[in-house]
Amino acid sequence: MKKLVFATNNQHKTAEIRSALTGQYEVLNLEDIGCLTDIPETANTFEGNATLKSSYVVENFNLDCFADDSGLEIKALNNEPGVYSARYSGSRDSVENMQLVLEKLKGNPNRNARFKTVISLMQNGQNHLFEGLVEGTIREELSGSKGFGYDPIFQPNGYDITFAEMEMSEKNKISHRAIALKKMIDFLTK
Repeated sequence: MKKLVFATNNQHKTAEIRSALTGQYEVLNLEDIGCLTDIPETANTFEGNATLKSSYVVENFNLDCFADDSGLEIKALNNEPGVYSARYSGSRDSVENMQLVLEKLKGNPNRNARFKTVISLMQNGQNHLFEGLVEGTIREELSGSKGFGYDPIFQPNGYDITFAEMEMSEKNKISHRAIALKKMIDFLTK
């Protein structure tokens, strides 16, 4: 069975992909291959960061690999926080990041936003990119305790609750990451 590395240390993400590719690929994560390096994400696009991570594994471990990069883009803020989503406020504190967004949007009626994920799959020497988008709006205050990151202020279109108010199983069906992963899995299993 072919090996495929997911450039993550997140066991939940790894388990999700393993179940989707059972019988076709042996899915490994960074820990499984002994990669202890904090792979730098120094590009200024999601595509660039995802490709940096997948390329690192291919070059250093000689295994096919996929990696993702995700973030929140807010129209009124010129698509900020974008690739800086995790450290927008200068720290990796999600509450501080959300407070900065709410402060910058104060009084602005344009609250359109989207979550974006890009997956870079390096396979047989070729880079394949898969994108997932979820459109929505930014709430004026935090709501919900589930999820992570900006979930308490992001309300996806067609819903009257935030990602942080949704059950994880429901969010995983409609999320930007789920959309991109489905595209990649369809590509790998066709």
